[in-house]
Amino acid sequence: MTKQVQIKYTQLFIDNEFVDAVNGRKFSTINPADGTVITEISEGDKADVNKAVEAAKRAFNRNSKWRTMNPYNRGQLMHKFADLVTRDLDYIATLEALDNGKTYTNAVEDIQGSIAVLRYHAGWCDKILGTTIPTGIHFSNCFRFVTLTRKEPVGIVGQIIPWNYPFMMLAWKWAPALATGCTLILKPAEQTPLTALYAAALAKEAGFPAGVINVIPGYGPTAGAAIAEHPEIHKVAFTGSTEVGRAIMVAAGKSNLKRVSLELGGKSPLVIFDDVDVKEAAKIAHNAIFANHGQNCCAGSRTFVHSKIYDEFVKHAKQLALDIKVGDPFDPKVNQGPQIDQEMFDKVIGLINSGKQQGAVVETGGNRQGEIGYFVQPTVFSKVTDDMRIAKEEIFGPVQAILKFETINEVIERANRTNYGLASGVITKDINKALEFAQAIEAGSVWINCYDVIIPQTPFGGFKQSGLGRELGEEGLKEYLEIKTISINVTKGN
Repeated sequence: MTKQVQIKYTQLFIDNEFVDAVNGRKFSTINPADGTVITEISEGDKADVNKAVEAAKRAFNRNSKWRTMNPYNRGQLMHKFADLVTRDLDYIATLEALDNGKTYTNAVEDIQGSIAVLRYHAGWCDKILGTTIPTGIHFSNCFRFVTLTRKEPVGIVGQIIPWNYPFMMLAWKWAPALATGCTLILKPAEQTPLTALYAAALAKEAGFPAGVINVIPGYGPTAGAAIAEHPEIHKVAFTGSTEVGRAIMVAAGKSNLKRVSLELGGKSPLVIFDDVDVKEAAKIAHNAIFANHGQNCCAGSRTFVHSKIYDEFVKHAKQLALDIKVGDPFDPKVNQGPQIDQEMFDKVIGLINSGKQQGAVVETGGNRQGEIGYFVQPTVFSKVTDDMRIAKEEIFGPVQAILKFETINEVIERANRTNYGLASGVITKDINKALEFAQAIEAGSVWINCYDVIIPQTPFGGFKQSGLGRELGEEGLKEYLEIKTISINVTKGN
């Protein structure tokens, strides 16, 4: 049932043109549903990043078309881009499902969410305001000052995005950069370059000036490292693993102390008290972990359930997992496609095996699904304890680990006993318990009686080793802005 689709763009996008990599090399992008090669993609590296930076520098020149553009018109360009994404939604979603393995239905939802992010940020373009500060008379009453601030774009931005939400992460990165007037170089994940290259073509069609948007497919140790280390890139924004996030911070420090924002890994707790509708709570917890095949940085991957309802909850969780239909991403009846590649498939299976070896009970799943492609059976573990690898390490797959707890103080302590702090959730009818949990948990997002509620105007980011900075909302814009203070001597006779 996999759709046949024409792949229109396979080259790098620099200065509003599609070009081959300087080194002439290419790499394969793979269909994870069957392991076949979709197409060959130009492989960018340091030389190509250098070219893209030169283009972005020209576009960021203070007299350039981009820098002198009325902010309202900048917003209209972003809306035009969003219009084109809307026009081509089916094609983009098809590319996404083919290249990533997520279901076509989920891909459509991702693109729709991306359009909302683009339009939200487009509305900010002419509303990024400075302030005036009442500084009064200074220096022995001799001088009177007026002080004001300006918010200015940080400059040339390097952006490195992951493979789990390829187009959505592009939108999360491009939207604030463009709204604030920055220019950018994006490196998509090597596993999923197709929708980023198509987005580049749409940006050109929308009318973005040359050099404002550049896309360099390639590998992390080459193209990604070149972005992190480049002395003329003023900021790097990264979504991915904590390990790579550390390397980016080191590179930023060694090069030019460029600003860094990071959205990294998670091992997020979802706590379910005994006063809930167990069946409904199981559905929330199910969606919290199995969405996007478990390939979600803020997935509710530690399900803490009160002992009084534990057995009943496990029964419902097991049935929900059994009801998942795994298979062809383009089949409308399918809920779960393949994992992204062999490496991630092996990691997920390895962690499942560790759960078995350490004494967790496999309620359902626990093995490979089929013989072709990177499919993993939806897996539910009960009798999980805090010391098991499946309770400590980010699995990034369709694996629910259900732990038992007795008291609110105990579960808060256990939930916080991790190096991560991206997200969290609590399900209870007791608002006092919910608020106590929300205040005590060390996480950037807390969802009460729901999970994974992320909308364009709500800030998103992590505590501890889950990242630095925020994306979305007004807070996300601040990551792309510098504040300049201007003081004016208005003393009479001056």
